[in-house]
Amino acid sequence: MTNDKGPEFHKGDEVTWQSHGGTAEGTVERKITEDTEAGGRTVRASKDEPQYLVRSQKSGGTAVHKPSALKKKG
Repeated sequence: MTNDKGPEFHKGDEVTWQSHGGTAEGTVERKITEDTEAGGRTVRASKDEPQYLVRSQKSGGTAVHKPSALKKKG
């Protein structure tokens, strides 16, 4: 499902995103819909402009990305 804010993801979805060294792969941990601390930084998010906490398959670390930065694998 997509809307004007970008695609929607769910916990467990396998995704890719552009990282400093190329394309990274990981799994969606959760959708963030309010301002919070996640991925080592303050995240500005809302129901209308959510962000997603993803866990890197390679490093095991977490990061937060806007839906427009993520692509579903497969």
